[in-house]
Amino acid sequence: MARFFKYIILLTSSILLLTSCQEGSDAGDLLGQWRMNNTDNQYMSFSGGIVWIKTVPDKNFGVFGNFQHKGDSLFIQCFSKEELKSDTVMVEESFGFKPFNNIRVKIESLNGDIMVLSKDGQKWNFYKY
Repeated sequence: MARFFKYIILLTSSILLLTSCQEGSDAGDLLGQWRMNNTDNQYMSFSGGIVWIKTVPDKNFGVFGNFQHKGDSLFIQCFSKEELKSDTVMVEESFGFKPFNNIRVKIESLNGDIMVLSKDGQKWNFYKY
């Protein structure tokens, strides 16, 4: 009988360890893909501690970065592998997130379907798809 309980405890602890290490756990409510309202070509994807800011129709074009969600603030550090000016232009002008390598925006609203970000009177509305 003691062997049986030992296996049950081992199985239970293994399940708990595996479920606590799921990909995207750092992203919390940000996890997933978000599309900017009123556009057909601006997207953000969050997984783990990585964000991908991208435009479409070129689905391979985008900028990766690290992010942190602290309280009502979202901090993003973008990186350009090839240091292309077009990467900076896409993030700073198309999306309006500035500066490219040190973005800080306020999270006005965040739930399973809607994300509203703001900074200096500008607002960005996203929905999860």
